[in-house]
Amino acid sequence: MDLWFYSIRIYWWRVLFLMSIFQDYLSSMLDCPPTCSCSQTEIYCNKSDNDRFFPLLALQDTGSNGTNVDIKELFKNITSIHIENWTGLQTLKDVDMELYTGLQRLTIMNCNLKVIQPRAFAQNSNLRYINLSKNPLTTLSWQLFQNLQLAELRLDGVVFECGCNIRWIQLWMQRGEAGLHTQELYCKNEDSQIRLHNMYIQKCDLPEISVSHGSVLVTEGDNVTVSCNGSGLPLPDVDWTISGLRSINTHMSDIHPTTHSINLTLFNISRDDNNYQLTCIAENVVGMTNASVQLNVQFPPVILRLAEPEQRHDTCIEFTVRGYPHPKLRWFHQQKEIQQNDYIRTEMDFYQDYLEGCLTFQTPTHINNGNYTLEASNPLGTVTKTVYGHFLMAPDIDEDTVEIVTTAPTDGETGRTHEDTFGVSIAVGLAGFACILLLVLFVLINKYGRRSKFGMKGPVAVISGEEDSASPLHHVNHGIITPCTLDAGPDAVVIGMTRIPVVENPQYFRHGHNCNKPATLVQHIKRRDIILKRELGEGAFGKVFLAECYNLSPTKDKMLVAVKTLKDPNLSARKDFQREAELLTNLQHDHIVKFYGVCVDGDPLIMVFEYMKHGDLNKFLRAHGPDAMILVDGQPLQSNGELGLSQMLHIATQIASGMVYLASQHFVHRDLATRNCLVGNGLLVKIGDFGMSRDIYSSDYYRVGGHTMLPIRWMPPESIMYRKFSTESDVWSFGVILWEIFTYGKQPWFQLGNNEVIECITQGRVLERPRICPKEVYDIMLGCWQREPQQRLNIKDIQKVLFAMGKATPVYLDILG
Repeated sequence: MDLWFYSIRIYWWRVLFLMSIFQDYLSSMLDCPPTCSCSQTEIYCNKSDNDRFFPLLALQDTGSNGTNVDIKELFKNITSIHIENWTGLQTLKDVDMELYTGLQRLTIMNCNLKVIQPRAFAQNSNLRYINLSKNPLTTLSWQLFQNLQLAELRLDGVVFECGCNIRWIQLWMQRGEAGLHTQELYCKNEDSQIRLHNMYIQKCDLPEISVSHGSVLVTEGDNVTVSCNGSGLPLPDVDWTISGLRSINTHMSDIHPTTHSINLTLFNISRDDNNYQLTCIAENVVGMTNASVQLNVQFPPVILRLAEPEQRHDTCIEFTVRGYPHPKLRWFHQQKEIQQNDYIRTEMDFYQDYLEGCLTFQTPTHINNGNYTLEASNPLGTVTKTVYGHFLMAPDIDEDTVEIVTTAPTDGETGRTHEDTFGVSIAVGLAGFACILLLVLFVLINKYGRRSKFGMKGPVAVISGEEDSASPLHHVNHGIITPCTLDAGPDAVVIGMTRIPVVENPQYFRHGHNCNKPATLVQHIKRRDIILKRELGEGAFGKVFLAECYNLSPTKDKMLVAVKTLKDPNLSARKDFQREAELLTNLQHDHIVKFYGVCVDGDPLIMVFEYMKHGDLNKFLRAHGPDAMILVDGQPLQSNGELGLSQMLHIATQIASGMVYLASQHFVHRDLATRNCLVGNGLLVKIGDFGMSRDIYSSDYYRVGGHTMLPIRWMPPESIMYRKFSTESDVWSFGVILWEIFTYGKQPWFQLGNNEVIECITQGRVLERPRICPKEVYDIMLGCWQREPQQRLNIKDIQKVLFAMGKATPVYLDILG
């Protein structure tokens, strides 16, 4: 027993000893290099160093108290790496970069960098800015950046070897991609240097590509072959991309001196490949070109869903049918075909080869009870499915009260019969008079009263005069002012039987304003360094201007900024101004509008923000939608094409990323909408709110008490009814933002007035799926619009799903001016 106990002790001492050695090794491995400064999000090395290893993240306080450390998570949090004057750093490898999965900015400048391995950035899909200036790079491959959405690639001071290998840089400069057109780049031609845009290389250009079909129409189970030819010098590599293709397939390649051909054969084609884009890619050292073939697969219809009637705004028998060509639908009730009208009609949407919708009933009765059969047919077949619909119970008839007279009545009976007839006549007359009186009252109420569009019973929110007027609110219940309105101040909203105090929305809100926290250092900017150029807008607080600001950046003499002024600098306003400045200083994220500081030496008080070239997202969406040419302020909007699915997902992912950050900082925005997001170069989108949107988009707000404005079309039920705001209420608003993005900036519930919107939201109705919105995205919207806050999707999960969906298709930014 003692020997066993002694052995166990020795074993544990060895384990602890090895753990201590490993911990020491781990700490040393993650130490910040002596010539660098490191934080949880940045590595900055600007001193000379001949170290040839790429710097690693410093593990300073984290884990020193014995807690477990997730190394991958620590590396993922690094968003910026800056290295200068490291003469020993000659090669950048994929192993150097693979852990920095969250990296967004990389600078390796004035080092001795000569080689970047082909897959160095394979794991860094978030990279937007790369600076390789003043390095002895002789060549660079475009494949390094093919999976990145680069906004800027800096190559100042890099002198390449003139040749075909850098022809792609010349083409990017000509197209204005990644900011290369703003740089003076050179290459060495024997002993002389020439400007890169003057370089001329023969037999070196982008490959040309052609496919045998623009689209193919086949029937499920058939076989088909499509061909792709890539030509040019250098001879391109050619291949079909078939990720996600369900059908069995084979490739056959044929290479000639100037042409590379490849045949793709599909066997036993699956219906799940209908609408699949077969994409052929040809690439060489100059770049990549591609061409697509649309695969259209015909198959007989199938009814995937036929649900029992469900009460919504109207009663709905929901169905989902799949088939291509799109099947024709017919409905039968008790074996007779339904002739559709205003009371019974089919409403449906098309999505690829799916038909989804409702057989809609307006105020159905017991007469509508019975079996309902849906028949779906196309040239390849017909299918039916039946569901029983029960709407109302049939009225009971008491047969004992019905008297059947079979013999002639006696005199006494005749007298009683006349008396009964006279009584019945009086009763019928009184009933008719009552009906006429009720009809007159109904007409008067309909003409002079404020009746709900949806026929809600009970109290509703009403406003004296116009819907969005600043008049005081009253609670009306059949013409009687209820006690709850007697103490209603100018800043109260009456919804149903609830009186809600509200306050003016600041830009962002933090839970617990009075918590003790260290004072925030707000940067102060001299007034002489700010030169106003033109007015951008005006809100309740004051005006917003485009301005030039000097001495704001150590790398630029001046830069464009947006400045927000405060026109009423009383003591209370100054305190709010200071509190807001401290609040915004704490928000530092790539998808939150950057706040630079304040100017308080004189009036008006000024806040300085970064300037986003393309303005607010709502205006941007409308300018790149199908209605872009509709006149706005007398002038047609200039548009370079509609946004595609990949761009929409890219926009949504960036907003979600900013929201994840706000949630991590325990901030609640309370006014998330596309009007409060801004768009910069490279389709960069950031969350902000200068406050001026309440003036420009006043129709988006519900005015309360003369000055307070609530964005009810973006608010969940708990915020409307109980003034409860949380991260979950922001998630609801994000669902509405998704709806705005996929409708090119339409106003939510645009067909309804504000009071009707309040009724819809509080009754549980949600926005319908936009025409071009994929079902997967609409499922996210529905997940955001769960009535119970705790049942809504988590914003981190939303961001991950959107990013994965967007990653499947590259984002092209050629729509930007």
